[in-house]
Amino acid sequence: MNSMLATIRNTKTKGEINSLRKEGKVPAIIYGGKETNQKISLSKKEVKILIEKENFLSNVITVDIEGKEQNVLPRDIVFDTISDDPIHLDFLRIVKGSKIIIEIPVKFINSEKSPGLKRGGVLNIVRRKVELKCPTENIPTELIVDLDNLDIGASIKISSIKLPDNVIPTIQGRDFVIATVAAPTVVKEPEKPAEGVEGEEPAEGAEAADGTTAEGTTEKAPDGEKTKEGEKKAKEGEKKEEQKTPAEKK
Repeated sequence: MNSMLATIRNTKTKGEINSLRKEGKVPAIIYGGKETNQKISLSKKEVKILIEKENFLSNVITVDIEGKEQNVLPRDIVFDTISDDPIHLDFLRIVKGSKIIIEIPVKFINSEKSPGLKRGGVLNIVRRKVELKCPTENIPTELIVDLDNLDIGASIKISSIKLPDNVIPTIQGRDFVIATVAAPTVVKEPEKPAEGVEGEEPAEGAEAADGTTAEGTTEKAPDGEKTKEGEKKAKEGEKKEEQKTPAEKK
């Protein structure tokens, strides 16, 4: 069981709480049972070490409050949005004889001994946590699921997990599934369509049919247009000669 040192705090305003945090401490409160709520402060360094441990929220902790020990259960943690440091904790006081509803994480072991997983099967986890009703003095830290000898198609239900004495799931009336070993899924990729050869150009005949010409070529005018232009120039020459004749006679 983990343990922590705590001191009683008498902070009443936000300014006093912020000053406490600047000193490297985390404000917390202990509630539950017949006793009044107890305001305490903890070392931020110790809190961060405990939070990093597995299943922090389901582990009972012994808090030493200035020489007086109390067993508590972490119920809520508030983190700073910028630094991600813990800035407040709520603890539930453990009272013997009482019961508590709590979510317990599920842990899977011996995956390398599962024939189904060895053959490419997939562990399909339906529930990573199970809500249980248990005595405060007998709270499990985790539920163990053994995957040894499980083949494809196997289903792990709550009835296959051994629970401590007087511990029952809150879901009653059905044997709900925790996980299954499913068959591998094969995804068939669609065939790629055939691509055309890059760099192909339309044939010259196609260009001629469209009425377009290639760059750098000279278009030839029809023979009829050349004849008309020649006749026009001949007539203009005759007019000029007629205009010059009277002048020469004088």
